[in-house]
Amino acid sequence: MSADEKMTVNERRKVLKKVQARYQRSSRQERSRLLDDLAQVLGMHRKSLSRSLNADLARRPRSRQRGRTYGLEVERALMVISESFDYLCAERLKPNLVWMAEHLACHGELEATPELLDQLGHISVSTVRRRLDRLAQDQPRLPRKGPQEANRFRRQVPTRRIPWHEREPGHFEVDLVHHSGPSASGQYVHTLQMIDVATGWSERVATLGRSYRVVEDGFRRILARLPFEVLEIHPDNDSAFFNAHLDRFWRQLVKGVEQSRSRAFQKNDNPFVEQKNSSLVRAYLGFDRLDTVEQTNRLNQLYDRMWIYYNLFQPVMRLEEKTITPLDNGRSRVRRRYDVARTPFDRLDRTGRLAPETRARLDKLRREINPRQLRAEVGRRLDDLQRLPGARDGQRQDIHQTLFAGSNHRRKGQDSSVTLSFGRTIPLR
Repeated sequence: MSADEKMTVNERRKVLKKVQARYQRSSRQERSRLLDDLAQVLGMHRKSLSRSLNADLARRPRSRQRGRTYGLEVERALMVISESFDYLCAERLKPNLVWMAEHLACHGELEATPELLDQLGHISVSTVRRRLDRLAQDQPRLPRKGPQEANRFRRQVPTRRIPWHEREPGHFEVDLVHHSGPSASGQYVHTLQMIDVATGWSERVATLGRSYRVVEDGFRRILARLPFEVLEIHPDNDSAFFNAHLDRFWRQLVKGVEQSRSRAFQKNDNPFVEQKNSSLVRAYLGFDRLDTVEQTNRLNQLYDRMWIYYNLFQPVMRLEEKTITPLDNGRSRVRRRYDVARTPFDRLDRTGRLAPETRARLDKLRREINPRQLRAEVGRRLDDLQRLPGARDGQRQDIHQTLFAGSNHRRKGQDSSVTLSFGRTIPLR
C-alpha cells in the first residue's frame, strides 16, 4: 500500500480490533501515545479513535439506506446505448457512453439532458456492470444465430507473426470461414475476413466457393471499400491463398503489399482474425450450410451493414501491456492491461493515416447513421438470409452472378479497370 493510499473501513476496523484490548488496559499516558500513533497511521481524529476503542467495533446495519445516485433516466439510457452497441461489456461501454448518448439524441432515440450526460460521464464501470446485469434479466437478448504438402507459392512466403503491439495500420490477418453445414461436399459459401491488427478494422466478404476467381474477387471488393492502404496480408497456410493467380494479383496488380503466413497448425499465429471469426461470423451465421447465389449476395448485403456498424460504432479494446511473472511452481502468471475502448474508425483517425476527404466522408456517414436502427436492420437482413432455401440436388449455381468485378466489365470495348471507393484503381482481369 502506498503512503498516500487510504485504508478502507474494514481495514481500519481490523487494526482497531487488534489494539482495542491493549488500549483499554493501558495507562492514561500510554493511551495518549497509542492514539497519536493510530491517528498518524489510520488518518482518523483522536476523538473518533477514542470513541471507537471504547465501544463495540462490530459493524451494524444501516438504519436508513443510502439514496440512489443514478435514477431511471440513467437506466433507460444505458439500456438504449447498450443495445445500440450490441451489448458490449462494461469496460468497453463506459468510455463511450457520453458520445453515443449525444449521437443517439441527434437521431431521436433518447433525450440527452446535461444532467444525464454528466451522470454518464461519472458513472463507474462496476455500476454500469451491475445495472446492465439487472436489466438483462428483464430484457432478454435476441439469439444470434489432413495436412497438405506446401506448394511452391506457399514456400516462397515467409512464416512469421504480426506483433500484437503493432502500431501501424495496414497489417491484416486473413482467413476463410466455411459455411458448409454438416457436409463439406459440393460448392458452398465462404467468408473471407481481414482484420487490421493495429486498429481492429474489420472487412468481410462472402464468396461462393474457394476458387482463385472468387477469392481474388473478394480481395478486390475489400480493397474497393478499405479507406487506407494494405501493407501486409497474413493468412494461414490454406491453399486458397497460395496459387499462381493470387501470386500475380499481389505481385503485379496490387503492388507493394508484403506477404507472410502463419506456421502450420498454429492458430495462435492469427489470434485477431480467429477471434473475429467467432464473434463477427459464427455468432451471426452459426454452422448452417449456405450454397446458393442468392444466399451469397444477401450475405454480402448483410456484411455491408456490418461494415458500417462494427467499424464506426463498435469500440474495441487494445492490449497495451503484457507482463509475464515466473512462479515458484515453474509456471508463470500473465497480466494484461488494456487501453480505453475506441471504435476502429477513431483508432484509425488517431494514426493520421486517413486522407482528409476520406475522414470527412466517414465522419459524415457516422453522423447520419442511427446505430440502433442499423443494428435492427442487421437483424432483419439476417432473418431474411436464414429464410432462403438452400440448393437442391443437381441445381447449378453461376458464381459470376456473385462477383464484384463481373464479366460484363471485361467485354471488348469496356473499361478494363475499376475505380475504387476511396480513390484507388485496380485493373480487372
